[in-house]
Amino acid sequence: MKVLLHCCCAPCLIYPYSLLKDDGTDVTAFFYNPNIHPFREFKKRLEALENYSTSLSIPLITENQYGLVDFLRKAVFHEPERCGICYSMRLEKTALVAKKLGFDAFTTTLLYSRYQRHELITSFCNTLSGQLNIPFLYHDFRAGWQSGVDKAKELNMYRQPYCGCIYSEQERYDKSLKKGK
Repeated sequence: MKVLLHCCCAPCLIYPYSLLKDDGTDVTAFFYNPNIHPFREFKKRLEALENYSTSLSIPLITENQYGLVDFLRKAVFHEPERCGICYSMRLEKTALVAKKLGFDAFTTTLLYSRYQRHELITSFCNTLSGQLNIPFLYHDFRAGWQSGVDKAKELNMYRQPYCGCIYSEQERYDKSLKKGK
C-alpha cells in the first residue's frame, strides 16, 4: 500500500513512519503546514524534516511556500475554532495531493501527538475520504509518543516548543495566559 503521510515536523514523523514501514507500507512524507509561525520556525521544522528524511531515504514532498496569510485569513475572528480550521486546511491538501499522485491512502502524524484533538482529526479525515474518494488510513499513533520523543532527543533533532500557530506560540510563552488556566 502506498500512503501519503502528512507531517507537521520531524519528531512527529519518527514513530508513525517506523510503525507504517514495519507493517510493509510504502510511505511518502508530505510537509504542508501553513499555520506555522514565525517564518524562522517554519524553516527550522522544514529543515529538520528534510534532514531526517534524507538520513533514512524517506521520500518527501514539501510545500515550501509559506502559507501563513491563508491560515490567518481563515482563523482570524474564528480563534475558538482555529484548530479545526488548521486541521481542515492541512488534511484537505494532503488528501488532494494523495489522490492526484495516485496514492492508495493518506494519513497524518497529527494522530501521534497527545496534544492534538484526535477525534476531530479523525473525523476530518473520514469526511475527506468520503468526499474525495481517497481512503484514509487510520492509526492511533499516540502509543508511541514517548518513544518518538526519546528518539528525537537521542538524534539531537530540533523539537519545537509549541504546536505551530501564532496563537499556540502565545499560549506557550505568555505568562498571563498561564495564570488564567
